[in-house]
Amino acid sequence: MNIISKRTIVQFYEKYPDSKTALEVWYSNVKKSIWLTPSDIKRVYADASFIADNRVVFNIKGNNYRLIVHIDYLRKFVRVKFIGTHTQYDKINAEEI
Repeated sequence: MNIISKRTIVQFYEKYPDSKTALEVWYSNVKKSIWLTPSDIKRVYADASFIADNRVVFNIKGNNYRLIVHIDYLRKFVRVKFIGTHTQYDKINAEEI
């Protein structure tokens, strides 16, 4: 999968260094993956949550952080929409961000 944008991920873990390893592992795994359907994601990320408009919420670093992406299965793009703490996540509408 092609991930847009790693810069967002790097900026986040520069601010929250304890998330770096988990985000780098997630990035590496997704980069090597080919997701054609939500089932492909569930096989690897059982705790991923699927919401409107092909958005997926991943729990990062033992559920300390939340990562929301939009997936274009046809074009094989994963666009990072949000990364944050639970408190930050609770303040947004995950379906609209």
